[in-house]
Amino acid sequence: MIGYFTGAIGIIVALSIVFLIRKDRLHTSNGLGWIFVGAAFALLGFTPSLFDELGAYLGIKYPPTLAFTLATGAIVLKLLSTDMQHSRILMRQQRLVQRLAILETEIRRIKTSSSLKGLSQNTDQAGKED
Repeated sequence: MIGYFTGAIGIIVALSIVFLIRKDRLHTSNGLGWIFVGAAFALLGFTPSLFDELGAYLGIKYPPTLAFTLATGAIVLKLLSTDMQHSRILMRQQRLVQRLAILETEIRRIKTSSSLKGLSQNTDQAGKED
């Protein structure tokens, strides 16, 4: 009975992820990993003997250890992926702030030079009128 429950959870997770991707609530690159997790849950729930056979083939004495090891590896990879994406976003943000600062400095320089030209033109015109 627990196998069917686990399999159903896997299918629900996978379908939920597809729904989130379609509604643009989750980026496709992130969603594919989660769909894989949902499929693994469904596979584990509906065919638990598959993990038992795979564990025996790999020489693992207690096959559920394989599922926990794979889950731990998947979590570590997801954390690494999230950290890499976070770092990439921070770098882009820093570059955007730098570009904005450069543009603001350029705008100030242009305003200053145009106001100085305006003052010199006003002074020249005032001198011609006298």
